[in-house]
Amino acid sequence: MVAKLTKGFWAKTARIILRNRILILVLVVAFTIFLGLQWKNMRFSSSQANLLPDGHPVNIEYQAFLNQFGEEGNAVVFAIRDSSLFNPKNFNRWNKLSKQLVAFPEVDFVLSTDNLQELVKDNDKQEFVMKPLFKKQPKDAKELDSIVNHLFNNLPFYDNLIYNKQSSTIRTVMYLDKDIVNTSVRKDFILKDMTHLVENFEEETGLNIRISGMPYVRTMNSQNIIDEIGKFILAALGVTSLIFFFFFRSFRATLISMCVVIIGVMWAFGILGLLQYEITVLTALIPPLIIVIGIPNCIFLINKYQQEVKKHGNQALSLQRVISKIGNATLMTNMTTASGFATFIITDSKLLKEFGIVASINIIGIFVLSLLIIPIIYSFLSLPKTRHLKHLNKKWIDAFVSWMERIVRHNRIAVYIASIGLLVVSIIGIYQIEISGSPIEDMPKNADFFKDIRFFEEEFDGIMPLEIVVDTKQPKGVLKPATLKRMDRLGDVIEEIPELSKPVSVVNLVKYSKQAFYNGIPKYYQLPTSQENNFIMDVARKSSDNGNLLKSFVDSTGQTARMTTFMRDVKTDRMEQIEERLMENITKIFPVERYSVYMTGSALLFLKGTKYLVKNLILSLALAIGLIALFMAYLFRSFRMIVISLIPNLLPLILTAGIMGFVGVPIKPSTILVFSIAFGISVDDTIHFLAKYRQELTASKWKIEKSVYAALRETGVSMFYTSIVLFFGFSVFVISNFGGTVALGALVSATLLFAMLANLILLPSLLLSLEKSIANKEVLKKPQINILPKEEVND
Repeated sequence: MVAKLTKGFWAKTARIILRNRILILVLVVAFTIFLGLQWKNMRFSSSQANLLPDGHPVNIEYQAFLNQFGEEGNAVVFAIRDSSLFNPKNFNRWNKLSKQLVAFPEVDFVLSTDNLQELVKDNDKQEFVMKPLFKKQPKDAKELDSIVNHLFNNLPFYDNLIYNKQSSTIRTVMYLDKDIVNTSVRKDFILKDMTHLVENFEEETGLNIRISGMPYVRTMNSQNIIDEIGKFILAALGVTSLIFFFFFRSFRATLISMCVVIIGVMWAFGILGLLQYEITVLTALIPPLIIVIGIPNCIFLINKYQQEVKKHGNQALSLQRVISKIGNATLMTNMTTASGFATFIITDSKLLKEFGIVASINIIGIFVLSLLIIPIIYSFLSLPKTRHLKHLNKKWIDAFVSWMERIVRHNRIAVYIASIGLLVVSIIGIYQIEISGSPIEDMPKNADFFKDIRFFEEEFDGIMPLEIVVDTKQPKGVLKPATLKRMDRLGDVIEEIPELSKPVSVVNLVKYSKQAFYNGIPKYYQLPTSQENNFIMDVARKSSDNGNLLKSFVDSTGQTARMTTFMRDVKTDRMEQIEERLMENITKIFPVERYSVYMTGSALLFLKGTKYLVKNLILSLALAIGLIALFMAYLFRSFRMIVISLIPNLLPLILTAGIMGFVGVPIKPSTILVFSIAFGISVDDTIHFLAKYRQELTASKWKIEKSVYAALRETGVSMFYTSIVLFFGFSVFVISNFGGTVALGALVSATLLFAMLANLILLPSLLLSLEKSIANKEVLKKPQINILPKEEVND
């Protein structure tokens, strides 16, 4: 039935395209202009990537925390580790910087040495009051040293918050307005106003300011993504055009191909704008991907055109056969590639879903552009000159094809032994793969902001927030002595973990209150005893500033408190150990019937998101394999042929996974994309080979051996060309500053190279070895879908 419906379809398509050349070009130009107008809707991601679906329990807890306490990642931190800071001129300039920052409407509050408050007891009013630590600017070194020594030695409340006593590092914390943290306003403020102030300070003092904090890191990271888009596009265009010209030795063919992929890139940006998707680290890869994937389409179409011209010299017939003979096979290859990307749509991750939608739409778009533009432009040009056809007779290509043919003909057993050996070794490697849940692992290691992350990990034990929320299940339950003691015990556990910073919570404030009650003596920085608690807390409740201090740590009802710690960048297994240890102690310290306690924060969110992603992408890869198996079933109507076609494409994936295990490349959001992308692309070679094989099988009266070698000789050249283009095309991603993008490019390139060899050596070997068992003429005579129109099978 399907065969009848599709009979002559591509011949009719060829006539429609060639008879309506002007109209089609006008429509392409009009659609390109329309998508170009959508570029104004493009926007770059301002928020941290959330890999979990909205309904996931971890995400629900995180959103509940944000609703209760506001945005957790709104702090930008500045620090200086330099003894020169402690001269009055530089120190006063440092305080001036704080005043300049807080003057901006984007800044909610700045905590620095300029406005540090000391909690003291007013004996007359019997309440605590906040008094400024620096009542005036220090005029000489003696006065400054006195105040700094008082800060370092007598105010433990600010330890690890404002200073590091061991290294004498001083820190300023700037809290951004929570309403602008996840908007482009944050980016503009950080890149323009804040950077300008910091540069002026450094120029005037000669001191180096270290800057970090999640808003700053996200801003600098997204700016790196923006900077790399243009670099990738130019690199992909340059590499693919050079390789294309090397193969075809034709400026005309190269320019036509570049024209096709450049329009494809314009469409990619337009579709991102039309759908109003944010440009993230993933969607930024789509334009160069379109170039890399689009060039093989051009190679197959132009190569076929030149073969036809060489055969009979009739331009009209050549163009008609390009569309009718290559159209269906190219459609199928692009459909399988698009399917590899489209499987991301089934994941619940918004980030991956948008990537899958835009990538799959654009892959079909580049196919349509190739099929329309190449034949139409060639129809207006003169026939290719003899020198442009010389590449069809290159001796080194013939030698390569002959080498493959000899292996398939004489060394099939060795091919199978090598394949099985590689499979076994790769499986061993797979068991050594680790999962990475670090949000900063892929960031550019040479960037200043990444070096500053490492600085703050060394000085203040990290910048990634980890929050513990304690719900006492009763109003004002937080300030009860039992709750405070339990929180203090948990704080001791946190301090014992070297990868975590000292926690900040209401406990610190209560300890500070006791110290103030005893006239600021540092040894009294501890929780009140049962006897002390009543009158110390009574004084605290009377204090007018108490409410302002508490609001950061306790909700308005006094029922729920937060404990904030910061985490270093650690491996996933270590992070899981930390989480397990904390949860064990939370369970011991806080009885379930009296307290509801959970952990959240962006560090934990990213870990859970990565693990969730791994599970989902295994499902998406299985779906990609299933979809492509259906394509094969549509084409060949034989279960055995489906199995034979999948083996050469699954083996390279297993081989790549094994290499990841041996080399130490972890599974993470960037590298796990490799498998679905590579599988969707590598199966293209299988389709081209089997399409030609089916055609030769019909022409040779079902002689399998003759058909296999004929298919190998004819498709080997185009498959080699396209694989080399894809290999070097994906290799351009290794110039990225992002570790994940580098790994993605290198791994996909390697996988596609393995896939080419598997499709040109293992696939024909399997077909020949299984000749007696599957080469049944009656089976092959069953109604099937022809790759080519019936009338042209024997051409």
